[in-house]
Amino acid sequence: MVIRQFFILLTLCIAVIQPAFALSKLEASVDRNPVMEGEYFVLNVSADDEVDTGKLDTSILLKDFIVGRTSVSRSTQIMNFDAVKETRWQVLLAPKQKGQLTIPSFSIDGVSSAEIPLKVVEAGAQPEQAKNLFIDAKVSTDEAYVGQLITYKVKLYLAVELQRGVLNAPIIEGAQIKQIGEDKDGSEIIEGRRYRVIERTYGIIPDLPGQVNIKGATFSGDVLVESQRRGGMFGFNESRPMQAGAPSLSIQVEPAPTSFQGQWLVADLVVLKESFPEDVKEFTVGSPITRTLTLLASNADENSLPDITQNLPPELKSYPEKPQRQSFVRDAQIVSQYSITSAIVPSKAGTFTLPEVKVPWWNPHLKRQEMATLPARTIQVKGGAVVDAPIEPNWQANISANNEGSWSANLFALLWLVTLVAWAITFVAWRRALKRQVTVNTQVASQPLALGSGLKGLEQACAKGNVSDILQQLQQYCSEQAARPMTLDKIAAQSSELAEAIRQLQALAYGGKANSDAQLESAVKALLSAVKSGKLHPMAQQSTPLQPLNPNG
Repeated sequence: MVIRQFFILLTLCIAVIQPAFALSKLEASVDRNPVMEGEYFVLNVSADDEVDTGKLDTSILLKDFIVGRTSVSRSTQIMNFDAVKETRWQVLLAPKQKGQLTIPSFSIDGVSSAEIPLKVVEAGAQPEQAKNLFIDAKVSTDEAYVGQLITYKVKLYLAVELQRGVLNAPIIEGAQIKQIGEDKDGSEIIEGRRYRVIERTYGIIPDLPGQVNIKGATFSGDVLVESQRRGGMFGFNESRPMQAGAPSLSIQVEPAPTSFQGQWLVADLVVLKESFPEDVKEFTVGSPITRTLTLLASNADENSLPDITQNLPPELKSYPEKPQRQSFVRDAQIVSQYSITSAIVPSKAGTFTLPEVKVPWWNPHLKRQEMATLPARTIQVKGGAVVDAPIEPNWQANISANNEGSWSANLFALLWLVTLVAWAITFVAWRRALKRQVTVNTQVASQPLALGSGLKGLEQACAKGNVSDILQQLQQYCSEQAARPMTLDKIAAQSSELAEAIRQLQALAYGGKANSDAQLESAVKALLSAVKSGKLHPMAQQSTPLQPLNPNG
């Protein structure tokens, strides 16, 4: 009880003796002096009491300085019943001009700080080792053409530990800009001092001729530095806001030369390559040939690469896929790539030439037009003169479907031969042949059939949606109606509607997976409509029934 009363009395005495807290001192200092023109430094203002943070008026600095971010911190220390309170402001400043400047006095609650004379030297006048953080930037060329890709590389040098920060892109008018690749983190030694170096690459594409001004990239963040407040047995680091900016640059942009022929493309180097089945010496009618053309350009934008067209002979039908564009960095060079893959389907046998492919481009170093060329290629195609049954591309091949198609073709040939023999004999012989035909049909019927015959078989094939089966069933139906073998070319010659429907189905067969169900449904409806509305013209009977089976015999 006595001890408790003693502590209460002691507390009351301390409260009476201890004076009330009040602001008595306001101090201002800078982290370095002299400073460089345009370079950020830190102004520290401290008050020996808890003060409203809004009482520090920094607007008086705007005349001679660029005022950046301001951070505020408060602290309280108690030692031997003495409480020491502090309010601290950190203001980022950058001088607008070189020479002798003065940081004016600040005043809070009647307490003022002293003025600080500041010497501002020209940018680059201080030695590199005196800097804790700075930015350097370079462009690949100071003279360029409209549409040319210019690389802008910025390096952030740090001699202190980075806590957080943001590296902002340069500001440009009259040009496109985008970051290329990922940031690189490394180190460099400059005049005996090691710096952490963060490197970033931007691509700049000028849109208009004339002078393009680049306002340099900037950095804003916090770094850890040794505290200027000393005392006690331990040392501490404190977070300090810092900003830096790269110097401004300019580029002279020239228009595209009037002598240039073709779609405008400017690059350091352009190469045209081809992927082709070199191991195949002879191709087959109806079998797709996969060909990929690739255009590579050094220091060029991927969107500036032109589309490549192939002027093939009419006997070679091309079904191209969607082109692919991409950019990547290789050996410190930006490489853009355009590639297109096509399925080339021969419709006739013979020798054909794939014409050479040329892509014009402008060499900015030699200031002349050059040509990327892919030489012509000759191929041999074997097989019939027309495609009797289109073959699906390799990526859509189906073994069971091919076996079924081969079996159906053999069955059709057998029935056609029986029919021709029946037409060539007398009425009595025809009756005997009819019995033989019934026997053959009975034997065939014992085997499982995938589709029916006649128009019903064609409709069944259309319902299943297999393009190869549809075209085979179309040939069988038309051959029965015309009483002669009908190829797809002969069927297409019957009417323009049939020709268009067959063309659409062939395009779907070789167009890859990009074709939709709606396209197939539309083509099938058009085919059935053309078949039901058209009439096939029968061929006059030949004197020798078996002659069409072997035209070369």
